[in-house]
Amino acid sequence: MGQSLAQVYLHLIFSTKNRYPFIDSAIEQELFAYIGGIIKQQKGVPFSINGTLNHIHILCSAPRTVSLSDFMKEIKGSSSRWIKTKGNRYQKFGWQDGYAVFSVSSSQKQIVEKYVSNQKIHHKKISFEDELIAFLEKYDIKYDETYLWE
Repeated sequence: MGQSLAQVYLHLIFSTKNRYPFIDSAIEQELFAYIGGIIKQQKGVPFSINGTLNHIHILCSAPRTVSLSDFMKEIKGSSSRWIKTKGNRYQKFGWQDGYAVFSVSSSQKQIVEKYVSNQKIHHKKISFEDELIAFLEKYDIKYDETYLWE
């Protein structure tokens, strides 16, 4: 093949440090837009970014030239540095060290996009912790709950 081609959709999930409710209405839209810019800068495509006070969901395409760990490091690191410039309330902001990433097939892209867009409604029924465990079990990902929430 004469060229490298890829279409990889990812559902990214990560929380604020200790699930502290930093992502309030004063900052969330600007934060989501900023993260979308980071994804574009990395040659990915953000389709939907949303979340609640303590965690975020992103549906995006992954760049084929950047490793997943470097992609996540850039999203989390750059957005964390940026939000700390937004006032005293955010000086102690941080993301939890880990993250969850799930592959999304083309046939499921619109469903996941809608799911991400409806986070606030969704989380009136289920906690972040229960949601994440459900995803891990659905995707058959082994985990140690001792370290899951650090």
